[in-house]
Amino acid sequence: MSDLAIEVSGLRKAFGDKNVLDGIDLDVPVGTIFSLLGPNGAGKTTTVNILTTLMKADAGAVRVAGHDVMTSTKQVRAAIGVTGQFAAVDELLTGQENLQLVADLKRVDSSRRIVTGLLERFDLAESAQKLVSTYSGGMRRKLDLAMTLVGNPRIIFLDEPTTGLDPRSRRTMWQIVRELVADGVTIFLTTQYLEEADQLADRIAVLDQGRLVAQGTPDDLKRQVPGSHVRLRFADVSGLDAAARVLTGSTRDDEDLTLRVPSDGGAQSLRALLDRLDEYSIDTEEFSVHMPDLDDVFLALTGHSSTKEIAR
Repeated sequence: MSDLAIEVSGLRKAFGDKNVLDGIDLDVPVGTIFSLLGPNGAGKTTTVNILTTLMKADAGAVRVAGHDVMTSTKQVRAAIGVTGQFAAVDELLTGQENLQLVADLKRVDSSRRIVTGLLERFDLAESAQKLVSTYSGGMRRKLDLAMTLVGNPRIIFLDEPTTGLDPRSRRTMWQIVRELVADGVTIFLTTQYLEEADQLADRIAVLDQGRLVAQGTPDDLKRQVPGSHVRLRFADVSGLDAAARVLTGSTRDDEDLTLRVPSDGGAQSLRALLDRLDEYSIDTEEFSVHMPDLDDVFLALTGHSSTKEIAR
């Protein structure tokens, strides 16, 4: 068995004379959360549609759960679950009936036990007999994800799973996603919330004009953007003066007795900085590492501010 849940190499797709995907390469390890970010029209939805067998690629190799998406469509669909931007639930049915319908369509064994277990897992048991039309937005999203889990897919594609949810419901969904990954499920996530990608993703890829312009962990991407620095605070002006003489290129704030030192935020550079202070017997009251956030990364890589417009 491969340790990769998704393998993409040289993926290309064009609509007429417009290249939507221009040679995409990415790997998603089993049991991780991979987030795809990009501005409107970057090609994210097209990528997801190809990975989930809803669209054919023009060129390239794509394997999901070890199966070729072109030649083994049925096997790929059996291994994945897909939750779209809008909850795909039937408002005229109860929560339990929605789940039972999916279980019957997928012909899963012990369907009643599975439905009961999912209702309990997603804290929907008390509302199981209520019509979904009475559910809140957060409850509908939870039910939608529960329906996706019928059949025990090992790879789940989440397309903006928390759009429109209040902060509390969003964090509840985050916890559910983390629990799924702890059980070995792989998550492929698109989101309009950079905080969401930062909180959840093990790796992030930024897609712009059909090309991947960056890949890495959230911290890796943040280190690529200028502005990372270490902030040092001193007990008195003499300590600040001494440090400013030693650490050239730093910026001081006499009122706060702090020194801002450019740094990539990595352990090696931080150790070198502290060793430098120790060499001159300069003590600090406290220090902290400050890095650009994903919004800064997004702007630097794509030339666009995220402003919640990156999802499609």
